[in-house]
Amino acid sequence: MTTTTAPSTLIAAGGGALLPAVSIHGVSKAFKLPHRQYHTLKERALHPFTTRTYDLLQAVDDVTVDIAAGEFFGIIGRNGSGKSTLLKCLAGIYDIDAGGLAVRGRLSPFIELGVGFNMELTARDNVMINAIMLGLTRKEARARFDGIIAFAELEEFLDMRLKNYSSGMIVRLAFSVAIQVDAEILLIDEVLAVGDARFQQKCFDEFHRLKREGRTILFVTHDMSAIERFCDRAMLLERGRMIMMGEPATVARRYNELNFGKTIHEASEQVAGQEQASEHRDAFIVDGWFEDTDGTRIPAIAHREWCTACVEVHFNAPLDDPIFGMTLRNDVGATVFATTTALDIGPSGHFGAGETVVVRMRFETWFTQTRYTLTPSIARGGMGADTIDLRADLASLVVHGGNFTTGVVDLPHEFQIERR
Repeated sequence: MTTTTAPSTLIAAGGGALLPAVSIHGVSKAFKLPHRQYHTLKERALHPFTTRTYDLLQAVDDVTVDIAAGEFFGIIGRNGSGKSTLLKCLAGIYDIDAGGLAVRGRLSPFIELGVGFNMELTARDNVMINAIMLGLTRKEARARFDGIIAFAELEEFLDMRLKNYSSGMIVRLAFSVAIQVDAEILLIDEVLAVGDARFQQKCFDEFHRLKREGRTILFVTHDMSAIERFCDRAMLLERGRMIMMGEPATVARRYNELNFGKTIHEASEQVAGQEQASEHRDAFIVDGWFEDTDGTRIPAIAHREWCTACVEVHFNAPLDDPIFGMTLRNDVGATVFATTTALDIGPSGHFGAGETVVVRMRFETWFTQTRYTLTPSIARGGMGADTIDLRADLASLVVHGGNFTTGVVDLPHEFQIERR
């Protein structure tokens, strides 16, 4: 096992080419799970040998990848796939069992809520301590203190102990510190999901800034739209092993296939697959299509005409306020629009077992001319993270006519020139 850290990401190899900012070669990490854990001295005396047996959990299994300096690299996978474990190995929190790691540059980890914070100290003290631990001098930490607090929007809570903070306040403070240090490499785990929508947007704006500055970012998330929006490449992990790496939209689709099954198929395959899988779901998507203003199913529509995306859903069990979602992608797989009933109409109501409904979403086709696909989904209420069914690219629509531009939408607009 080798682990090295160099002072800068911009390190030239012998031939003049730049070395990767992060090198992961054949890395493996396993955890021993004892069959019995002692809670008292009496238990230990009565069962002295039971801890000799254990299960082995292979959290990371022979992962190899090189990440270039300045690359925004996404790591996705289902719960328990080894994403966070891999980041913790890079951060030095875990030792690796096999393989080699090389991190070339100052590292700023933002991996787990509250790690590195002392809950008995105030925000003021924690900011100073963590900024210094992440590589700033005391003078630099003091100079950036006001900026850190302003970004976190915690000016009124500076002298409150962190144990009295909400989880959202802690995550805002931790992220604010992490982005203020002069780190070439940032490790960012999915803890951003704890923040509110406004703060998440601030974080996304920071991602754009960090990307422009050429920082190297390793980003773990379950949000496939964020993967497609920010990442240059993405890697998919399953049971600790890397099963795919490449263009973000392609990897995101493979992730959805792992969760929900393949969703692009001919009618006969679709019916057979639905009959087999639908029996075990509380609800499932039967069909999807596009309609014109007369309610006629259509394969194409003119630019800037009104159109309706339709999804038929059948319920096997009663559900209260499920969230219906629709995503439109263009011909290169980029998401151009996404919405849910939770964002538009709020609670969707009660649906009984055996009931079938059609959900319609009406929109004006401001998109530029190309083919678009509809990906509908249905999830339980609440945060909408518990997806019941999702059908990627279930229906398609060609938008024709209009002006040809390099953008994904052709918004109504006008120019004005004022001479001075």
